Amino acid sequence: MYVNTDLATIWAGIIAFAIFAYIVMDGFDLGIGILFPVFGVGEERDQAMNSIAPVWDGNETWLVLGGGGLFAAFPLAYAIIMPALYPPIIAMLLGLVFRGVAFEARWRDPGHRRWWDLAFTLGSVVAAFAQGVTLGALLQGVEVDGRAYGGGWLDWFTPFSMLTGVSLVAGYALLGATWLIWKTEGGTQAHAYRLAARFGVITLAAIAAVSASTLTLEYAYYQRWLAYPGILLTAQVPLLVGIFAFAFYRSLKKQREARPFLLALGLFALSFVGLGISMFPYIVPDSVTIWQAAAPESSQLFMLAGAAVLVPVILIYTGWAYWVFRGKVGTEGYH
Repeated sequence: MYVNTDLATIWAGIIAFAIFAYIVMDGFDLGIGILFPVFGVGEERDQAMNSIAPVWDGNETWLVLGGGGLFAAFPLAYAIIMPALYPPIIAMLLGLVFRGVAFEARWRDPGHRRWWDLAFTLGSVVAAFAQGVTLGALLQGVEVDGRAYGGGWLDWFTPFSMLTGVSLVAGYALLGATWLIWKTEGGTQAHAYRLAARFGVITLAAIAAVSASTLTLEYAYYQRWLAYPGILLTAQVPLLVGIFAFAFYRSLKKQREARPFLLALGLFALSFVGLGISMFPYIVPDSVTIWQAAAPESSQLFMLAGAAVLVPVILIYTGWAYWVFRGKVGTEGYH
C-alpha cells in the first residue's frame, strides 16, 4: 500500500475542520439545551428554542462528515478508536436523537411540554458530556495491540475523561448563553448576560484544569508544550486565552451583542489549537500517526474529489440558512 503523506495531512486537516465546525455550530444549541431548566417557562424558553429552530438539525452535518471521513481516510484509526469508545459514542448518539425528538414534540404535544423540555435538557447534557468524555479518553491514550484495540470495555472511564466531559458541558453552556445574547432581547437577553458571566469563569477554570492535567498524562505532552525552543510558540496559546478572556468580560460589561459569542468561539478555537499541539502527528496518541492510519493514495484521491465539491456546498447552504434567519427571534411557536 502506498500512502501519500501530503494527502494524509490534507485529510487530517479536513477532519479537524469538520470537528471544529461541529463544535462551533452544534455547541451553542447543545448549550441552550443544557441551560434550558434555568430559563423561565414561557417567553424565555420559547425565545431560546426559536433562536436555534431553523439551523439546529443542519449543524450535525459536520459530525457526519467528521465520522465518515475518519472511517474512509483513516480506517486503521477508526478500527482502533471505535471499539475503545463505544459506550460514550453510543451515549452521544442516543442523546442527540432524544433531544431531536423532544425539540419537535414540545411544540406538537403542548400537554406534555414539561416532560419534553426535560428530555431536551437530558439529551443535550448527555450528548455534550459524552463528547467531552470521548475527547478525554482519546487524549489520555488508547491501548493498541498490533492493529486493533487491546484494552477493556471501561478503559475510557477515568477521572481525566470525567473532567473533560464536565468541562465541555460548561463550555457549551457558555456558547449557548452568548448565542442568546446575540439573538434575543429584553428579559431573555439580560438573563443570558448573567449566565455568560458565570459560565465564562467556569469555562476558563476548566480550560486551566484540563491543560494542567494533560501535561501529567504523558511525558510526550510535557515535551511538546514546555521543551525549548518549542515553548516560545506554545506559550502564545495561554497568552491568547488570557487576552480573549479579558476581551470577553469587557464585551459583557459594555453590553455588546455579537462580540461575546465570537470571543467565546475564539476560546474554543484556542483550545482546539492546544489539542492539536498535544496530539499531532498522532491520531491515536501516542501509538498511531496519521500516516500509519491513512488509507491508500487512490482512496484518498477519490474521496478528496468528492470532498472538494461537498464541503463548499455545505458551507454555502449553511451560510445561507444563517443569513436568511439572521436577526432577533420572537416567541411564536416553531412548526
